[in-house]
Amino acid sequence: MIVMRMNTGDTELALAAAGGDAKAFSLLLERSYDRLFGLCFRLTGSRFEAEDLCQDICAALPAKLMRFEGGSSFSTWLYRVAVNASHDRRRRAATRSKAAQGWGDWEVNRTEANKEQAEAQNWLMQAIGSLPDDLRDTVALVMDDMNHRDVGEVLGVSEGTISWRMSEVKKRLKEIKEREQ
Repeated sequence: MIVMRMNTGDTELALAAAGGDAKAFSLLLERSYDRLFGLCFRLTGSRFEAEDLCQDICAALPAKLMRFEGGSSFSTWLYRVAVNASHDRRRRAATRSKAAQGWGDWEVNRTEANKEQAEAQNWLMQAIGSLPDDLRDTVALVMDDMNHRDVGEVLGVSEGTISWRMSEVKKRLKEIKEREQ
C-alpha cells in the first residue's frame, strides 16, 4: 500500500490499485472520472449512453488494471480502454439493431440560453455522428484537448495518421455543410 499524497502520480496509483490497493483505486477513479465521462459522452453522443458506458468501464477497471504496465500514461491507457469499450458497445448495438439511431436526444436536456450556439453544436454532433468510426473516435479525442501524438497512442496509429484524419474530418464536415445549404 502506498502512502497517498496529493502529488502521487496516476501511474503510481494505477500500479498500486492493480496490486489491490483500494484507496489508490478510489483516488485514481476520483481524479479520472470527469474526463472519462466527458470522453464517453463524446464517443456516444448521449448522456444516458455515456453514463452507462462509463459505469461499465469503471466496473471492469479493477480487472483491467492488472494489465496496466505503466508503459504509457494512465490517462492514455484509460482512454484506450474507453475507446475499445465504445467500439464493443457499438458492435453489440449494431448486432441488435440494423437501423441507425443517430447520436440520441442529448439536445432535449440542454438549457442553453443561446439558441444559435446550441443549434450549431447540435449540427456538429450529428455531423460527427455520421463519420466513420475511426474519424469519429479521432475527433472525439482531439476535442478533449489531446495532442495528435497522444491521440495516436490511444488509437494505435501514428501522429501523422491523426493529422490526416483531422484534415479528413474537416473536409467531410465542410461537404456535409455545403450539401445542407
